[in-house]
Amino acid sequence: MPDARVAICVERGIDMVVGLLAILKAGGGYVPLDPAYPLERIAYMLEDSAPAAVLAQTATLELLSAADVPVVNLDQPDWQDKSVSNP
Repeated sequence: MPDARVAICVERGIDMVVGLLAILKAGGGYVPLDPAYPLERIAYMLEDSAPAAVLAQTATLELLSAADVPVVNLDQPDWQDKSVSNP
């Protein structure tokens, strides 16, 4: 969905770069959520930004347990089977 906000709550690394590029390539805007933030801060940012979805890793899923939006776990193996070609 173009112009949609997508939150991303991942540790620094390749998943962060891939997630940010995917959001931008899809025409969305990203809302960075640092896993080091207190839970209250993450909850406030999710409520205030109203993202369409949240990208996360297995290590950060518990920080998003109260999220009322779809959470996409980037560590799930079924993402490995998706097309790598440009959509």
